[in-house]
Amino acid sequence: MSLALDTTAATGGDASPPVFVATTAQETDIRDWIALLKPRVMSLVVFTGAIGMLVAPGGINPILGITAVLCIAVGAGACGAINMWFDRDIDALMRRTRNRPIPAGRMPPRAALGFGITLATASVLLMYVAINAVAASVLALSIVFYVFVYTMWLKRRTPQNIVIGGAAGAFPAVIGWAAVTGSVSLVPLVLFAIVFFWTPPHFWSLALYANEDYTRAGVPMLPVVAGARETRRHIMLYTVVLAAVSLVPWAIGFSGPVYGVTVLALDMGFLISAWRVLRDRQDPTGVSLTNDAPARAAFRFSLAYLFLLFAALAVDRLVA
Repeated sequence: MSLALDTTAATGGDASPPVFVATTAQETDIRDWIALLKPRVMSLVVFTGAIGMLVAPGGINPILGITAVLCIAVGAGACGAINMWFDRDIDALMRRTRNRPIPAGRMPPRAALGFGITLATASVLLMYVAINAVAASVLALSIVFYVFVYTMWLKRRTPQNIVIGGAAGAFPAVIGWAAVTGSVSLVPLVLFAIVFFWTPPHFWSLALYANEDYTRAGVPMLPVVAGARETRRHIMLYTVVLAAVSLVPWAIGFSGPVYGVTVLALDMGFLISAWRVLRDRQDPTGVSLTNDAPARAAFRFSLAYLFLLFAALAVDRLVA
């Protein structure tokens, strides 16, 4: 595999630490192709999409259901690959991303871009042919939003990147619902809102302890632009809003006691986690004196929160 030296910086075209970029994909390991798909992110997307299908009224042929979930997974993977292609310069500057296939020199950028575009096109076309036009349209919208609105426009321009860009990760439950019903109604929009308001406190908790990485890469995450103290306030605020929105499925009668009890417990846990982040011991500038231990704990809890909330929704519907 031949290598080329890339000195493009994260912003402004300034010189950055040398990054060796592969110029051929012939010897790229299969694990690198899988890494492009962002499997951990994909798992959450697939899960919420599948739950959207399970709780939708009516039913779907199991083979078609698996096909719809596959399309959601492939579409999410396509977004990951294109994101890694576009963000290869800043990924090379951040400790947690510099070993990704492109900045580490194991994958040529054009191969990653072609891979992503191929997967995106195939996922939408298959969803259209095998499932229905509504599900395919929402899937296409989610891909376009993630790639062009979040990755290429918002991420490097505004500290509200995660707030607005969070919509991209909120689409799968809507896609799953549409795959079964061929329509979009109030309930999938509520599920969309839950994921939408979950995203900021989830990602800002990570951003608090990854602040040095984002500063080095010039990404205007909220802690970089507004400081750690203001970020903690925003985490608390969005967690309160999330707790209110998460009760809507129960309030409108779509879910029953299993979901109601579970979501109350989860909301209490998330609010306590957010409060601990807010009250974390800080120096006068807002920097944590505990190595951001509360933020790390809140990030981990947020992952469990979304999985358990959607699982409870499905269980509640199945036993009703």
